[in-house]
Amino acid sequence: MSINIPGVIVMVFFYLLVLGIGVWASFKSKREQKKNATTEMEMTLLGNRRISWVVGIFTMTATWVGGGLIVGIAEMMYTPSMGLIWAVQMLLAYSSSFLLCGFVFVKPMREKKCVTMFDPIHMKYGKLLSSGLCLFSLIMDIVWIPVILISLGSTLTVILHLPYTLCIWISAAVVIIYTLLGGLYSVAYTDIVQIVLLFISLWICVPFVLTNPYSLDISKTLMNNTLHAPWIGRLGLKRAWLMVDDFLFLALGSLGYQCFHQRTLSASSSASAKISCFVSAVIFPVFGIPSILIGATVSSTDWNLTSYGSPSPYERGEAALVLPIALEHLTPPYISIIGIGCVAAATMSSADSALISAASVFTSGLYKNALRPQASDREIQWVIRSVVIAVGVVGTLLTSVSNSIILFWFIGAEVAYIVIFPQLICVLFFNITNGYGAVMGWLIGLVLRLLSGDPSIGLPVILHFPGCTLEDGVYVQYSPVKTISMLSAVTGILFFSYLASLLFNRGLLPEKWDVFKVKAQHLPQPLTPIGDAAEDNENEQYIKNGCSTEASEPMMSKL
Repeated sequence: MSINIPGVIVMVFFYLLVLGIGVWASFKSKREQKKNATTEMEMTLLGNRRISWVVGIFTMTATWVGGGLIVGIAEMMYTPSMGLIWAVQMLLAYSSSFLLCGFVFVKPMREKKCVTMFDPIHMKYGKLLSSGLCLFSLIMDIVWIPVILISLGSTLTVILHLPYTLCIWISAAVVIIYTLLGGLYSVAYTDIVQIVLLFISLWICVPFVLTNPYSLDISKTLMNNTLHAPWIGRLGLKRAWLMVDDFLFLALGSLGYQCFHQRTLSASSSASAKISCFVSAVIFPVFGIPSILIGATVSSTDWNLTSYGSPSPYERGEAALVLPIALEHLTPPYISIIGIGCVAAATMSSADSALISAASVFTSGLYKNALRPQASDREIQWVIRSVVIAVGVVGTLLTSVSNSIILFWFIGAEVAYIVIFPQLICVLFFNITNGYGAVMGWLIGLVLRLLSGDPSIGLPVILHFPGCTLEDGVYVQYSPVKTISMLSAVTGILFFSYLASLLFNRGLLPEKWDVFKVKAQHLPQPLTPIGDAAEDNENEQYIKNGCSTEASEPMMSKL
């Protein structure tokens, strides 16, 4: 098919607009840096902690409203085993993560003046363990990028008829350039434009999709559909625990991403950070409604009557492309071009978040804290730029591995939920935590999850939980294995931390074996959350010694 010239022109204009805003924001960033004599790392990674609550709402929302969400929800709606039930569950789970962040994590993270969420872990565990967790976070950011770019590449290919690889690499290049120029300032201000364009363009497309002549009334196909499976999806008592598992997995796993905490740490105050979280929780689900309506319409469409023809996208194995296919074949050409803008805006708003997150974790968590504490400001600047380019290129290369958005999406969230989240929650809220518990918790959670298996990535089931059944020659778990693994990790961290502290403090093990230096002047206390006055004094001392990356040496917290 011939290239869609009007669509290409619109996309070039959109890319130039976003790039121009990114360049403007970079100049603003440089002026702020000179005015306040701020370090390169604070300015690039946290915007000098001066992001207002208005800008914060936009950039916080844009963190999760990405191309993966917009295209992925439409794919869920069109997949018979998921449908509306699972799409709504996903939106509510992410909204819950905003609320949890505002209520639980903003205060302790900001009180410690952290640059990344790994600073408390570094101060508690030391260089070695915190560096290992930073590597996990880098992997999460890298696999997040193909999730985002696949959605954009598939949309541009279907509508503009341009090569898939070309679409992805051009889009990635634009995001990398403006992130390089202005850091978090460019990311935050481009998020404003992207999220506004996304909202407007999505709601412009929806009426045309709903009123196309080839689809049945979606209200009549909710429970009974002769063209496709009913778009309400499947639940059943057998799958109830899976829904609970996935809800917690998305809601709590989201808190294991650096980009999430980066928004709250960059806010001008704790109040601004909380407002950004709470408002984002309310408006976030609104951005998923258009994809839900488009997915419902696609499920109610007689594709034999459309220019797409038979068989249907689901029968052709193109469920992941259902949103761009709907825009191409169920709307007028000029509306499908507007739809391109919505997906492009969503993609860039999340891709830049992944890049700046990876730069933060590597530069602050690994390079400054572990490798070169004496690194100069100029050296840090070049490290940040190098990481942005490297992560952008590697993440883009991964788009050739798989066309399934949901696969990459869930792999990244598994790591955040089972590996990162348990460590963060224990370090922040339990004094007893130490390096021994961290290692054991990590091993217990990860090994348990691997033994539980996952048919979607070809991982065989070795450990059979209650409800595990053989379906079509493959064992399927119906127990909440992800949450069981996460809770096992938390339990392992606390139990083995307490045990190690007990053994070393009572002299049951020689002090020379104490590689994590947990021996203290008193016996371990009960496993109670932090919150008393004594612990407040400890936090004050903790801040004085510097949770930010300027601290010269890690200090082990009291037990």
